[in-house]
Parts: sequence; structure tokens; C-alpha cells
Amino acid sequence: MHPIENIMQTAMAEIKEMVDVNTIVGDPIISTDGSTIIPVSKVCFGFISGGGEYGDSEGEEAKFPFAGGASSGISITPIGFLVVDETNVQLLSVSGKSMLEKVIETLPQVIFEIKEAMKDNESEEE
Repeated sequence: MHPIENIMQTAMAEIKEMVDVNTIVGDPIISTDGSTIIPVSKVCFGFISGGGEYGDSEGEEAKFPFAGGASSGISITPIGFLVVDETNVQLLSVSGKSMLEKVIETLPQVIFEIKEAMKDNESEEE
């Protein structure tokens, strides 16, 4: 096995240990009213590794010293809570809603109101 393979396997094993399904979707919590609350997070990670053999070449069978390394980074951001009760499933966001989320949320109501206004205009014209 080449030394870079060993470095990559070790780094990937460490990442696998840090990130599992319970990191993204947490353990459910049952509240006093019977609702189930499930924490949800966003996980981002990056990984890089590299290496090479360095030294002066002295024939075909010369063995060069190997140098290599690996690094990784992880970011875990809570995004909300999934609340489930007998009649409803709702995602409660941890942060405030962005402008795009607000627009998307109100879009069906705006479309409904435009259709109603167009119907009223057609009725008035007749």
C-alpha cells in the first residue's frame, strides 16, 4: 500500500466517526403535549490530501522519500426543528426567514388574489 492511501484511509475513517445520521437528524424528543420534536442540522465538510516522492533521481530503482498530508474541516449548523403532532407536521426554522423564503411562502396567496382580481374585472366588464 502506498503511503498516500494510508493517509487517505485514516482521514476518511476520522470523518466517518464525526458525521453520522444522528448529527444531521437528531434524536426525537417527545413533549408533554404528545408532540414529537426532531432537531435538524446542516453538515458541510471538506477533505484534501496530497503527497509526493522527493529527492534526486539516481537510476530507475532509486526510492525517493515520501512526504504527504491530509486535512479536513467540518461545519454543523442547526437549521430547525421538525414538529410532528396528531394532525400536523411543521418545520420551525432556527434563524429568521430570508427574503426568498418569505416570497416563496406568500406566492400561492398572491397568485390566488391575482386570479380573484381578474375574475372581478371580467365580471365588471360584462
